[in-house]
Amino acid sequence: MESVARCSSNDHLVIIGNGMASHRLIETLVCHTQRPQHITVIGEESVPAYNRILLSPLLAGELNPQELTLRGQTWYAEQGITLRLGEAVIAIHPGARRITTTQGELHYDCLVIATGSQPTLPNVPGITLEGVHTFRDLRDAEALAAIAQRGGDAVVIGGGLLGLEAAEGLRKRAGKALNVSVLQRSERLMNRQLDDTAANLLQHTLTERGLNIITHASPTALEDNGHGYVQAVQLSDGRRLPADSVIIAAGITPNVDLARQAGLACDRAIVVDNHLATSHAHIFALGECCQYEQYTYGLVEPIWRQVEVLAARLCNDTTAGYQEVATATKLKVSGISLYAFGPTHPSPHHEVLRYHDPGQGEYRRLLLRDGRIEGAVLYGDTHYGPWYFEQSLAGANIVTCRQALLFGPADTQALQEAQAHSEPSTLSTQEAA
Repeated sequence: MESVARCSSNDHLVIIGNGMASHRLIETLVCHTQRPQHITVIGEESVPAYNRILLSPLLAGELNPQELTLRGQTWYAEQGITLRLGEAVIAIHPGARRITTTQGELHYDCLVIATGSQPTLPNVPGITLEGVHTFRDLRDAEALAAIAQRGGDAVVIGGGLLGLEAAEGLRKRAGKALNVSVLQRSERLMNRQLDDTAANLLQHTLTERGLNIITHASPTALEDNGHGYVQAVQLSDGRRLPADSVIIAAGITPNVDLARQAGLACDRAIVVDNHLATSHAHIFALGECCQYEQYTYGLVEPIWRQVEVLAARLCNDTTAGYQEVATATKLKVSGISLYAFGPTHPSPHHEVLRYHDPGQGEYRRLLLRDGRIEGAVLYGDTHYGPWYFEQSLAGANIVTCRQALLFGPADTQALQEAQAHSEPSTLSTQEAA
């Protein structure tokens, strides 16, 4: 990386992108007394930044679009920020410190690229047919709402969080008028976050609600009806699923084309250092479009920490720089709470503690190594999750009270206090039933 130029209060800071990461940066900057006074934000969408996390309840008909807006346009003006909507950046010229947009050219002193990511499309025949959609922005949510109103057969490709939220939103919006199938390539839903038991509980609940969940499903082609519209999904095992609409929710790909064309160092995403600086001295990258060491991003927690570092850097405050730390995954799939961190599968070195109440739909599994919590999966009742995560980060040794761990901090503390006033005892290492 080149040495990073400083951004003074008189400089013109331009931010490409008006998503959640960009907006979080702006809200952080306006709280700094040494912020750049001239800030321009350029967004391709025609509306101000909004909360993409709420697209699912919007699709389900539980919210209206205005409730997703983070700040109205008047707020930007009140903060002295120029907001340019419906405008795309088509080139960055690092040597001249200017950008070319669909509306002309603009000079910058410091530039932040916050272009986010785009849905990853599977490389199968028919992917460009009419009736194939993604679920990423307000326009996608509007298109899917229209699908729900028409009814018929919809196939969602992707059994992760976004795919399940899209499927549930469609089901809630359409009721029985729409048959919704979810295709998951792996053996279980949300395979990166859940173990077999939690995934099975999730699948059972969603199936009872009316979704058709198909695992071990690999699409090989989207079938044309002869008029350029999708009519079915073909699977590798020979099955054919009727589909008036197909929704792709199979991961994200960082938007790096703009940076790569400008000559910035890119790998899977735009390469940054621990101050979010790119390979050019006056250009930074933030959020889903950036890569620090081997890490890329899709969750808000590490991106919010990036924002704090970058805001300090742009305001010339002292900062230790961004550091990668363990992150817990807090998920809410259509009213089902999930919390997970650490390894998904136990290794031979792990001691496994489990609590499972099928009647209440509750499940907790802890992975212990050398008397310390290394991983957890919680389904249903997840309010102990943050406490488990705190114990894991602290490296707390819980070997003497592990049989109370599954029942939370109160029982664990009570056992510790009781043991402090009694003789040491031999503890069982068997799993809790």
